[in-house]
Amino acid sequence: MTQIFNKRSQIIKRKLLRRNTSLPENILWQALRNRKASGQKFKRQFSIGRYVVDFYCPELQLVLEIDGSYHAEKSTKDYDSEKHRFVESLGLSCLHFKNKDVEKNINSVIDKINSFSLSLRRRGRA
Repeated sequence: MTQIFNKRSQIIKRKLLRRNTSLPENILWQALRNRKASGQKFKRQFSIGRYVVDFYCPELQLVLEIDGSYHAEKSTKDYDSEKHRFVESLGLSCLHFKNKDVEKNINSVIDKINSFSLSLRRRGRA
């Protein structure tokens, strides 16, 4: 069976991404780590297939992506759409947040994650 999650072949890429996280990713990571948000464990820079997602919660099967201004470019939009479709094809849910939302109102972002997490749990996903 082909490994889909955290492929060994992407370990260097994941480590590099962890060492070079953006400010919004750091802000969100501090709010998520150690089960601070929704009581669930999140992993950062987690690979799924050929993609690396910003954050992943295995219990909820939930992906969180932080989108900077470069995500508005055509080539990046196409890549993001392809990535989003792939993630959802595996039965995973995906939430996207803009950099500025994380930087300016982290509490609102966490509230949205907690609300989504609660709805997943009610549907038996966690």
